[in-house]
Amino acid sequence: MATTTQPIWPPGTIDKQTDPSEDLLRTLVAQARPPIRALITEVDHLPAARVFAGLAIPGLVLIALGRTDLLIFAVFGSFTGMYGFAESVRQRFTHQVEAAILLVVASAGGLLFGLSRVPPLVLVCAVAAFAAVTSPITDRLGLRPEGPFFGIFAFGAIAMVAPHQRDPGLALAVCAGTAALCVLVGWIESTRRARRHGTPEVFPIRPHRTGAVSLVQAGRYTLAIALAGGVGLMLGMGHANWAMAGAAVPLAAADSRGRIKRGAHRVIGTFVGLAVTAPLLIPGWNPAVLGLIIIALLYPTELFMARHYAVAIGFFTPLIMSMTELADPSDPLIMLRERAIDTVIGVAIGIAVALAIREPASARAVASAASPCVDVHTGDMASDDDWYYCIKHGTAEQGKNCWFGDRMGPYPDKATAERALEIAKARNKAADDEDD
Repeated sequence: MATTTQPIWPPGTIDKQTDPSEDLLRTLVAQARPPIRALITEVDHLPAARVFAGLAIPGLVLIALGRTDLLIFAVFGSFTGMYGFAESVRQRFTHQVEAAILLVVASAGGLLFGLSRVPPLVLVCAVAAFAAVTSPITDRLGLRPEGPFFGIFAFGAIAMVAPHQRDPGLALAVCAGTAALCVLVGWIESTRRARRHGTPEVFPIRPHRTGAVSLVQAGRYTLAIALAGGVGLMLGMGHANWAMAGAAVPLAAADSRGRIKRGAHRVIGTFVGLAVTAPLLIPGWNPAVLGLIIIALLYPTELFMARHYAVAIGFFTPLIMSMTELADPSDPLIMLRERAIDTVIGVAIGIAVALAIREPASARAVASAASPCVDVHTGDMASDDDWYYCIKHGTAEQGKNCWFGDRMGPYPDKATAERALEIAKARNKAADDEDD
């Protein structure tokens, strides 16, 4: 039986089926829109811009002068701007001055040991001793970000490149000058906010840890750094400082689950960052171009540091690798391989030490009585009596139990903490109206 073909009308049209790849693309775009919209409209970009400005000004001057080898010192000085987030004018100024001293002292120590060309094992012991001394100090001062990580990183990294630095005095001056600039920028921004929104109620900054708990934490840092650096040397790694830095990362979290999670974020973020680093180092970019990339990478690093650690490390890794290459050029493939191996070694040892050396019994009793957030967050978690609002759980909670990236506050009481989102929205609207 013959079949008849139905005419197509209008001519040239046909009943098309949806391409599965197009459906997948639409789904991905739809899923990406909310976080992108939140990143643009809901995330406070000012802290990241403040840190960026602290590096951009001296960084551009160094690039213009053809001294990109000094960028590593400016970068470590600019980390001063990461401290004192969401604190009062006086508290931020005090904490940033303290952080500046920590970073400049660490850089000076790195220069001293590097220029002295001490044996690598002596350098490892020096960094471990630095961590043992500065860990209880940062606990006592209540610095945030918590712990001596940036100081440890600066000490080891600068010691590795110091033998090739022809102007050590100028290098240290760049670090100190950048740190001072960051303190000034932080003070200007915080006083500006205070004038616009009124002076906020000041709450005392309590130590992260005290007594035996602080000493145990210092012991963790010392042992983890010494072991990681020693294993790195045994394996013939030329940058054992990366293993030492990796070992320090998990220790900032408050509990075992948080330490494992933070370590995993470090490894994942580093490997993603190495994939970004490869096209920056292997082709041999012009130093000025690489210097501009380093400056640009600091902005997203700070933007995501308190929100998603792995994403932040994805930007932080090419920044660190690039500034190391400018200060001490070497084979990029060897650097990439050693960074990957050192990170895995350091994180594994850091987690192992954290799990092996437990908190004193009194500290565990306090942790067990805390809210459920303790088990699902990482960050600078130390108990106190103030009230905070947890964005993830949507509840007001007493004590710094949640990860600081999900925590708003402190507030004087539970009722005020429950109104955190309403208060923030009103302040944003007032600021927008004033700008208009």
